[in-house]
Amino acid sequence: MTTVILLRHGRTTSNADGTLAGHQPVALDSTGQLQAKAAGERLAGVPLAATVTSPLPRCRETLALALPDARPQVDERLIECGYGDWEGRSLKTLAKDPLWKVVQQHPSAAAFPAGEPLPAMSARAVAAVREWDARIGAEHGPNALWLACSHGDVIKAIVADALGVHLDMFQRIVIEPASLTVINYTPLRPFVVRLNDTGLPLSTLVPRGKARRRRSARDSDAEVGGGAGVAEDALFRGMDRRDTRRPGG
Repeated sequence: MTTVILLRHGRTTSNADGTLAGHQPVALDSTGQLQAKAAGERLAGVPLAATVTSPLPRCRETLALALPDARPQVDERLIECGYGDWEGRSLKTLAKDPLWKVVQQHPSAAAFPAGEPLPAMSARAVAAVREWDARIGAEHGPNALWLACSHGDVIKAIVADALGVHLDMFQRIVIEPASLTVINYTPLRPFVVRLNDTGLPLSTLVPRGKARRRRSARDSDAEVGGGAGVAEDALFRGMDRRDTRRPGG
């Protein structure tokens, strides 16, 4: 079988504002554009047999900046989860909804009002990746590399499947904007080669603000929709095209 590189789109205006975009046609913000270019520099020289994308504009924009010469094929099954009535609303407000705890602790039972159940999202995304992988392997051989650009929760579900863990565990996985996750599919089992690789220095993990901030139950919650990540705006603003190849060294 082949190896897939899963690229999450760059940070969007919705990520920056703390709202849940879902299927809304939001665009990358200035940091997200630089993240996409940085991802492209990291992908330079990688011989991709195919590029596949979610139909949403934020993924198309990410690929246009990261891989301007690519001709991506659209697969509707890689679209973000349909959050229904939750779309466009503040994550802080949604955290007060009783469904929030289900999404956090028992996502396999979560179905969004006027939207999509999380298990349905997982099933379609996993099927898409595995079908593309088999097709590309048949056409280009077992050593082929290909790329799929999608969304945080979608990629988390694909990773959970590759790790062989229940969907209820997928909230323990973090997929940041413009991160690269690599899965090698073999005849017997997948191998997760890289996970949430942003190329940023580990100093970005140092908490900002008050060091002794009181911890709360919300600290254990996953970022529904994938969140805005930990990228430092100042770090990306200071980059030029030369620097984006290896952000933070």
